[in-house]
Amino acid sequence: MSSPLKGSLAATYLRSRSITDLRDTGALKFHPNCYYRVQGEDLTETWPAIIAAVTDLEGKVTGVHRTWLARDGGSKAPVDTQRKAMGDLLGHAVRFGVAKEVMAAGEGIETVLSLRQALPRMQMVAALSAGHLAALLFPANLRRLYIVRDNDPAGNGARDSLVARAHEVGIEAITLSPMLGDFNDDLVTRGLDALRAHIRVQLAPEDVSRFMTQDHVTRRSG
Repeated sequence: MSSPLKGSLAATYLRSRSITDLRDTGALKFHPNCYYRVQGEDLTETWPAIIAAVTDLEGKVTGVHRTWLARDGGSKAPVDTQRKAMGDLLGHAVRFGVAKEVMAAGEGIETVLSLRQALPRMQMVAALSAGHLAALLFPANLRRLYIVRDNDPAGNGARDSLVARAHEVGIEAITLSPMLGDFNDDLVTRGLDALRAHIRVQLAPEDVSRFMTQDHVTRRSG
């Protein structure tokens, strides 16, 4: 019942968060009238929503995440709980791009999409919470994992757990830290150029040329 993001209120909302490059976002759809149950009541409302597919390493859908939006798409909906997930989430994620040997993993969808504005060719996943990020399952061919940290105690704990698990199986783990609370705060407040500069010095040198410099060339030639 959902439709593509392009031209939808979901795309309008993401633009309001400075997220405009929507390459490889097939995991996200738009629903114009998604049911929302008011906390503690039998009352059900409908609001526009971003629908995200949670998948396992083989691409099987195991759950769904919903972000309810205001009716004009300019903000999240004025409801008590603006995001909810259901299904089998542990170890799985919302995935952007094709799994390769280098991947970035973070908590929130908007946080991960913000980082992808600077690194659109890097595969990234959103685990949807700090607890689920810590328990993320690794693709078999993964050799370097960038951990997209939220700047709070829960984010620090998820990072530490994921670093330890990655090292146990021989995966290099590198933390990407935001300037502010998270990378969407950075993108909205500081802008894309500042975000690029901040991320560049945190990447492995070979990944700068692979994921960042090539994107500059493509943009200039386009």
